[in-house]
Amino acid sequence: MIYFTGDTHFGDPRVLRLDKRPFTNMVEHDNALIRAWNETVGCEDEVWHLGDFMSTRAGACAELLARLNGRKHLIVGNNDPTTITSSPGWDSVQHYVELRHGGHHLILCHYAFRTWNQMGKKSINLHGHSHGRLKPLPRQYDVGVDNQQLRPATLEVLLRRKPLATDAQDLMGK
Repeated sequence: MIYFTGDTHFGDPRVLRLDKRPFTNMVEHDNALIRAWNETVGCEDEVWHLGDFMSTRAGACAELLARLNGRKHLIVGNNDPTTITSSPGWDSVQHYVELRHGGHHLILCHYAFRTWNQMGKKSINLHGHSHGRLKPLPRQYDVGVDNQQLRPATLEVLLRRKPLATDAQDLMGK
C-alpha cells in the first residue's frame, strides 16, 4: 500500500499554537502522530512524506524514522534542514516527484501549485505546506496531517475526501 502525508512537524511547538492541534505539549503531540502513523501504515507499506517532517529539537531524525512503519520517502519542505534530509532512514529524498499510481499521474511537491505538469490530462497535485488553509483547485489535495485526521492517507481516501478543517479535533474527540 502507498500512503501520503506531510507537515507532521514532530518536535515543533509552533504547530500547537499556529495550527491549533489539540495537544497540551509536544510529547503528547508526537506520540499521537506516531501512534496514528503506525496504526495506519504497515511495515511493508510505502509512505511519501511531503515535507516539514520534524524540528531538530525532536532529537535524532534516524531514531524517529526507525519508530515509524513503512519505507519512507521525503519530499523536502521549507522546514527540513540538511540534518533531516541527510539522515539515514529515508528511502529517497527529493524536492519534486512525478509518479504513476492507481492509474493516475501524481505530481508531488511540498508546495501547492497553481498549475502543474499534465494538468489538462487530469494529473493530480499532492502537496503539504498549507495546513488545510488553502482552497484547493480541482485534482489538488493537501496531504498534510492537519487535513487528514493526523495520519497518512491512501490516494483512494484522498480522492473520496473533502478537506475538513476539524479533522484533528475530531480525532481527539473534541
